[in-house]
Amino acid sequence: MAPRPTVSFDEGATNTVAGLRELAAYATPRGVTVCLEQLNTRDDSHPMKGHPGYQGDDMDYCAEIIRQVGSPHAKLLFDVYHVSIMNGDVIRRLRQYRDLLGHIHVAGNPGRGELDGAQEIHFPGVMQALLEIGYQGYVGLEFIPTKNPDSGLEEAVGVCDV
Repeated sequence: MAPRPTVSFDEGATNTVAGLRELAAYATPRGVTVCLEQLNTRDDSHPMKGHPGYQGDDMDYCAEIIRQVGSPHAKLLFDVYHVSIMNGDVIRRLRQYRDLLGHIHVAGNPGRGELDGAQEIHFPGVMQALLEIGYQGYVGLEFIPTKNPDSGLEEAVGVCDV
């Protein structure tokens, strides 16, 4: 089990809100949006798969921080892989946080692999939900190839192109 942070969740949220407010104020006149990413703390098998000790491992916690920042230039980076591991209910959460979404990452679960049929996440449903909620941004492919990278990329683009 990952060690818990030495800063309380309340103090961590307060500090993050203050920092993101400053960043958002700097970003606003430049037309930039800063994003807070929820990461999973459960998978310690590889640095790209999990982040033990990271305080922002709960989507509700991160969303509340973004709400408190109160700027259209501070949003959530919704990583489907991390959300599926830590919170589940990916599509419901996309709908719940539609107004806070700044960017989307996708990778298969388990293993952060390709977006193929071996994954427990049904990516066509996720992509359809993004269309339904009116998401206009980009979807970043952030998987770790386990087979030919070109075919994995082609497959992922096909799944995400709805």
